[in-house]
Amino acid sequence: MKRDARQQRNPVAPPEGGRRQWSGMEELSDDPAFQAFVNAEYPAAQQFSPTARREFLKLMGASFALAGLTGCEKSPFVAALPYVDQPDDATIGIPRTYATATVFDGYAQPVLATTYSGRPTKLDGNPEHPVTGGRSDVFMQSAVLGLYDPDRAQAPTRRGEPVSWKDVVAAIGVLREGWASDGGKGLRLLVGPITSPTLLRQLDALLKQFPKARVHLHAPTADSSQRPFATAAYGKPVDLHYALEQCDVIVSLDDDILGPGLNQVRNARGWVTSRRRFADRPGNRLFMAESVPSATGAVAGNRLIADASRMPVLAEALANALGVSGRAAGELTERERDWIRRAADACSKARGRSLVVAGPVGGEAAAIWSAKINDALGNAGQTLKFTDPVAGPAGAGTLAELVSNINAGQVHSVIVIDCNAAYNSPGELKTAEALQRVRTSLHLGLQRDETGALCEWQLSLAHALESWSDARAVDGTTTILQPVIAPFYDVRTIHQIVAMLLGEIDPASDTAVRETWQATFGEAFSTRWEQALHDGFVQGAAAFVDARPGSAAVTAPSTHGAVDIVFRPDPTVWDGQFANVGWLQELPKPLTTVTWSNVVAIAPDLAKRIPIANGDHVEVRIGKRSVTGPVWIVPGQAGNTVALYLGYGRTRAGRVGDGLGYDAYQVRPADQPSLAKGSLRKIDVTETLAVTQLHHRMEGFDFVREMRPGEAAQPTSAEQASFYPKWESSENAWGMVIDLDACIGCNACVAACTAENNVPVVGADQVKVGREMHWLRIARYYDGGIEEPKSYFQPVPCMHCEDAPCEMGCPVHATTHSPEGLNQMVYNRCIGTRTCSSYCPYKVRRFNFFDYRAPADSPTQAAHNPDVTVRSRGVMEKCTYCVQRIEVAHVTADKESRPLRDGEVVTACQQACPTKAIVFGDIKDPNSEVARLKRDGRHYVLLEELGTRPRTTYLARWRDDGSGSGQG
Repeated sequence: MKRDARQQRNPVAPPEGGRRQWSGMEELSDDPAFQAFVNAEYPAAQQFSPTARREFLKLMGASFALAGLTGCEKSPFVAALPYVDQPDDATIGIPRTYATATVFDGYAQPVLATTYSGRPTKLDGNPEHPVTGGRSDVFMQSAVLGLYDPDRAQAPTRRGEPVSWKDVVAAIGVLREGWASDGGKGLRLLVGPITSPTLLRQLDALLKQFPKARVHLHAPTADSSQRPFATAAYGKPVDLHYALEQCDVIVSLDDDILGPGLNQVRNARGWVTSRRRFADRPGNRLFMAESVPSATGAVAGNRLIADASRMPVLAEALANALGVSGRAAGELTERERDWIRRAADACSKARGRSLVVAGPVGGEAAAIWSAKINDALGNAGQTLKFTDPVAGPAGAGTLAELVSNINAGQVHSVIVIDCNAAYNSPGELKTAEALQRVRTSLHLGLQRDETGALCEWQLSLAHALESWSDARAVDGTTTILQPVIAPFYDVRTIHQIVAMLLGEIDPASDTAVRETWQATFGEAFSTRWEQALHDGFVQGAAAFVDARPGSAAVTAPSTHGAVDIVFRPDPTVWDGQFANVGWLQELPKPLTTVTWSNVVAIAPDLAKRIPIANGDHVEVRIGKRSVTGPVWIVPGQAGNTVALYLGYGRTRAGRVGDGLGYDAYQVRPADQPSLAKGSLRKIDVTETLAVTQLHHRMEGFDFVREMRPGEAAQPTSAEQASFYPKWESSENAWGMVIDLDACIGCNACVAACTAENNVPVVGADQVKVGREMHWLRIARYYDGGIEEPKSYFQPVPCMHCEDAPCEMGCPVHATTHSPEGLNQMVYNRCIGTRTCSSYCPYKVRRFNFFDYRAPADSPTQAAHNPDVTVRSRGVMEKCTYCVQRIEVAHVTADKESRPLRDGEVVTACQQACPTKAIVFGDIKDPNSEVARLKRDGRHYVLLEELGTRPRTTYLARWRDDGSGSGQG
């Protein structure tokens, strides 16, 4: 079909009668500025300003370990020279892998750490662990960069001045005498969630020495395993565990179960396992009612848009429809009634194999109703399981109680353990002011953050990858953390410092951990200790317990009043603890694709009423407190709901994270941490945000395809004529298939690619002009109107076309075709014409405008993957199908005189993906998984009409619009 003149001007217009998928509102409005942006191969020739040298160096620190590492004499990287006498057990260039864990919000993330010559460069999920199964999320992938953060606390300080650990021990001895005099009456400990058996044991010992001391717990974010309203729903503290792999039907009331957090990998694995039970239809149905678009809502077949304050009403209406509530439901709209009817009908047909979950915005009412529904449907103990709380300490007081005690003059000493309450506590508590009133304060932390800067003593902690420790995962399994590298700085593990508080002098780093497990393992200690270190975890998850809905009365909150203000952890920097990690700052947020900032997310309807545009600033007021930030209009958001994202507005995060975005904690109410009522008004400030959603636009339409169960497969187009000669691959022909029905847009693949391939961070100014360097992007599309669109995610790496336009266009033959079908880049040949990028219809090539390599005297090699070239300025970069991993597999197979096995080559993106949406392998092997998927009825080629014959292809999404059943 020929395109008319309008379609030639508008590359996103579909043929007559076809679907139109769009990325941003600018496309729907036919904005001339947007058309100019699309037509420009490189939107602007922006350079760093003459005064931006400091910004340039800061960005290098975001991507690499800066020369700040060289300032510490303890760093093993000061003399990063070849071995003179090579150790017997070391082979240069051959990586070693250790099982250990990182710690996220107190919980263990079991990992396999890949090290080269003792330097960890890559973290991946432990494939034997029951929670991750070898999969990972963006926080796990980026944790290794925190190890090389040059802004870490490098030595103990007192009032900002360096001191020795001998000084610390002497001071603690004096403090202990004071605490002993009154039994610790004026001593308080402020901690975050703790799952470490050793640390909990040490804290118990400390409280026995000072019985009048108290521990206070501060958890700024609560994940689905530690619901804040679980006690109200079940009458006792319990952790909730969702067995999504057993679910035919899932109903979520604003609970982003597939979104970022402690349970993302586990929930994603369970959801996709159930989803893939059948080859000809989806294995489950997902109903989502939400106020702010989420990853779960994006993949839900039945999505209802409702304001946050409506969730308790919807929960009660669902309970009423299932015969649980016993009283009349509240007033519902026609659309809400229809959604409730379909959800209730699906649940009633899947008793014991359904699940109803409620997010924190629904409060106690939604939590209680969901508990009663699950109990009535027989889901409790089947798809919903319970354990006693994994995190402690048990019986701890709250942060509000601590602040009250300090203000009442009852506290003279505070010990803050790995917690940044001065920043991430509700502004109304005035925690920072309270800490300054205390006579003696000690802060144990990885960074000298906002809280550490206020405390008298700041005691520098070792990174998890440098530490002996232990911690429990969300299922209760324990990992013994073993160091994979010696500490860079003059730091101590958390157990060493707490041992000092217990009166020990200069304890060894592993003593406390060994003592814990000596008591646990008993006479079998030696054998079981070695086995635990080898496996990466101790066998045995937390035991399931019985829990029944409590008898608490359900009181629905008022649904009238001002705008609903919801608070969400940021999907890339979380509660602010990752603010100084450049990889995460530059990672596009899944639904908005914003980088380097947080936004005030509002609905298109609310934007019309104000009126306001993207980037305009608003003042959000809750009670007497207010905060200002830039607006981002989010298609599909509820009309009277505003979302504020935590984690920004930092002042002591480091050179990368300081001064970005607004601080939502300042207006977050202490008694309503998830949902509050407030107001919104526009102010006369506008800024340009670093957003990637309109970058690298492909010309075409129908990028993401859908199929209904029972629908006939789309016929494959006849092979098009080509000027290219037929390409004959060698023994292996590599290809990739991406299942769009399984993709949840989590960005784990992008983070893994960044870590594996030394992809640099370019900074907000360069992102604004379309120069981000990610080799893999998650394209986000919408279908339908702006008020209620359907969302899609599509990972787009290099397609590795067999008839590749980039190869034809390169004047110096820098982009070539390998015998195994890889589209390769020869960096030394590239002269920077960028012709290949302009010829690429998929827009997957990235030009390196600047040299982001650190100076020659900076030991940045510690952060790099030595198997991948670190590129200089002026070359084109792109996905290589992780050719370095292919070559390692070839060498291994050659040494063993055998052919490659299916699954032996795993790309970084494939390895990270929690839903196994990405499959890579040899397409010449008819029995390989990738070859099987290319014969699947949902298989299709992106932009097939162009005749490029890409090796990367896709599986269409299943369409569930309520007309079909996920379980047959």
